[in-house]
Amino acid sequence: MSSQPIPTRVVLLTGPSGSGKSSLAARTGLPMLRLDDFYKEGNDPTLPQVTGSPDIDWDSPESWDAEGAVAAIAELCRSGRTHIPVYDLATSSRTGTEVLHIDRSPLFVAEGIFAADIVARCQELGLLADAICLRGRPSTTFRRRLLRDLREGRKSVPFLLRRGWRLMRSERRIVARQTALGAHPCGKEEALGRLAAAAAGRCRRTPAGSGAA
Repeated sequence: MSSQPIPTRVVLLTGPSGSGKSSLAARTGLPMLRLDDFYKEGNDPTLPQVTGSPDIDWDSPESWDAEGAVAAIAELCRSGRTHIPVYDLATSSRTGTEVLHIDRSPLFVAEGIFAADIVARCQELGLLADAICLRGRPSTTFRRRLLRDLREGRKSVPFLLRRGWRLMRSERRIVARQTALGAHPCGKEEALGRLAAAAAGRCRRTPAGSGAA
């Protein structure tokens, strides 16, 4: 009797900006989808603004194309390849598209600050292996985020300082929200353990939204 093909599933990896999602995903050796590439472009009239400021609120899920991200994840799970946008954070624009191949991998990681916002949808579609929220010390996250953003020239220095200070003050609320949306909050070592379990087929999913509020 022929064996059934192993269905491809996704681990959604979220956490505050600068929490180490990309480096953790790279350590696993699994194929990775960068959810930041699904940001809306800077001239999109639906972009939200920071209250009381002229700054665009790039930390609001309204600045991001959740529908496009879920469609890409579904296509990767179904066919092992999908077209994804190439996004330039410095200019807030899509500069092209590229094809992401995951071959026959039964598991891949989709990482980004809005990953928790699509936990419920991915679970409904039967695509979810696990959802993880990286958490740490807000001061450490602030330093790591600022150094990375300055090195990569993501935005102007004044913008990065304003954003960094705002995110440091709200980091615990960010983690609480991502947890409430169904992502399991943990440090890097536990996250690696959960990713290893998912890769071995020992998924640890609980219903979305069952985490601590």
